[in-house]
Amino acid sequence: MRSQLCIFNIETGEDRILTETDMLIEAPNWHPDDTFLIVNGEGHIFRIDFDQPNILQKIDTDFAVLCNNDHGISPDGTMLVISQGADTSTIYTLPIEGGRPKRITNDEPSYWHGWSPDGKMLAYVGRSQGPFQVFTVPVDGGEPVQLTQGGGHKDGPDYTPDGNWIWFNSDRGGHMDLWRMRPADGSDLEQMTNDDAVNWFPHPSPDGKHVLYLAYENGTEGHPRDRNVRLMLMPSEGGEARTLKSLFGGQGTINVPCWAPDSKRFAYVQYMPAT
Repeated sequence: MRSQLCIFNIETGEDRILTETDMLIEAPNWHPDDTFLIVNGEGHIFRIDFDQPNILQKIDTDFAVLCNNDHGISPDGTMLVISQGADTSTIYTLPIEGGRPKRITNDEPSYWHGWSPDGKMLAYVGRSQGPFQVFTVPVDGGEPVQLTQGGGHKDGPDYTPDGNWIWFNSDRGGHMDLWRMRPADGSDLEQMTNDDAVNWFPHPSPDGKHVLYLAYENGTEGHPRDRNVRLMLMPSEGGEARTLKSLFGGQGTINVPCWAPDSKRFAYVQYMPAT
């Protein structure tokens, strides 16, 4: 199995491989200075510079050597957020260049997914009893606020660039679709997709015009790896979505925010099946 880190341009349709590796890498983040990407692999976080794309530079995360694919970059580009562990995942922050992580969440498991545009809040999913729910917590730690309630799995919360909405995916209605709600209290809940696909990981573009997401085939349970999936783009206020690319991927392809700061490009990972 090979991982291909790719860049897609939504204006031109250009789709290019930036680098590929025999390591399983996942979940690219695009730094706001437009010079490098962040990915995870083998429990570590790596930096990939655009001028040296074939070099994976390991970022020092000290004791955190079980980093999963729920990580990101602060809006000002100075901090990393990581989710450390598998079934016991918890959220930490550290400087972008590396260092000793600071624990933010106490609940296990908790998986980061969104950073508010003002840099003050983190959105994540966690579970204490029952299904996964969406929470927010101050970036320096503190008391979390639970935004969703009731049955059904919730996942992938990500902020719009104006901070007015959090998008997420949920099967609260019996089928995995995209939803949005207000970040303060989870009010104004609105379903944004209603089709046969199994829709995951919505990411609003920095200019506020589009939402990128991942669509699995009907009947897919969870968000597995090594499936035929589609990268989809829809207007930010909802409406008809279009397929940008069909690929072999799934888990690890676009789990976390992956847009370039110009909103024209995004990064994703696809996988080459063993032959």
